[in-house]
Amino acid sequence: MDLPTDNRFMPELPEVEVTRLSLSDRLTGAQVLGCRVGKPLRWPLGCESAQLVGRHLGAVRRAGKYLWLPLLDHGRADGGLLCHLGMSGSMRLVSPSEVAGVHDHFDLVTTAGVLRLTDPRRFGAVVWGPAMDLGVPGKLLSRLGREPFDPALDGAALKQAWQGRRAAIKPVLMAGDVVVGAGNIYACEALFRAGIDPRMPAGRLSRPRADRLLQSVREVLNEAIHAGGSSLRDFSADGHLGQFQTRTAVYGREGQPCRQCGTPVRRVVQAQRATYFCPVCQKR
Repeated sequence: MDLPTDNRFMPELPEVEVTRLSLSDRLTGAQVLGCRVGKPLRWPLGCESAQLVGRHLGAVRRAGKYLWLPLLDHGRADGGLLCHLGMSGSMRLVSPSEVAGVHDHFDLVTTAGVLRLTDPRRFGAVVWGPAMDLGVPGKLLSRLGREPFDPALDGAALKQAWQGRRAAIKPVLMAGDVVVGAGNIYACEALFRAGIDPRMPAGRLSRPRADRLLQSVREVLNEAIHAGGSSLRDFSADGHLGQFQTRTAVYGREGQPCRQCGTPVRRVVQAQRATYFCPVCQKR
């Protein structure tokens, strides 16, 4: 499959969740032995590296596209590290003998191995905070919309949040201020499954269509997580590559027949991102 040239393979919610799943069991309970900070990332670490030594890691959590690594001191919560993969980053466990490369900007040395952030564009970050909802982590996470898998989230909440919005629904969905996780690929696929034209004003979304869209977002994200993501890059500590992008219905398929009706898939640019859709199956 030819990859769309506009796609920067930015890690989205499924890729971050794949990272969390691959790291959590290995890191939980591990002790921090050291820390190395390379070239500056988006935000400074926010503490002295020595402050992390001797702490133990709790279960890795995810909030949107962020990972939270809780730190424990004698079993009691003692802050943590909020991690973001930026536009090009990945985190993996490597052997202590593996020398850091030019794009490896953060190492957390633990008894389970070295947790390494590799980020060629350096838009990622690792930030310490006293708690997930305090300090810099609290400020960053407070900007996020609700998790797509939140059982309390329903179509009515989407419809109400977008009421009166004239902007096209696809970039509004991607904005993440109402519901997080629908990156470019996943927004295209979810809107196709819901039968919604990505150019439709968000404020015109009816309650039945809002229900369908939320269900489609959840289905697409779940499938992407089980496929290991969709970047064809390794976001798993086990070395498995993401495969969701090879089975998309519309994304990256401009000019190819729609899998449902055979009409050629169209491509337009919205908010500087490529949007793929079927002009027949998706209605305004």
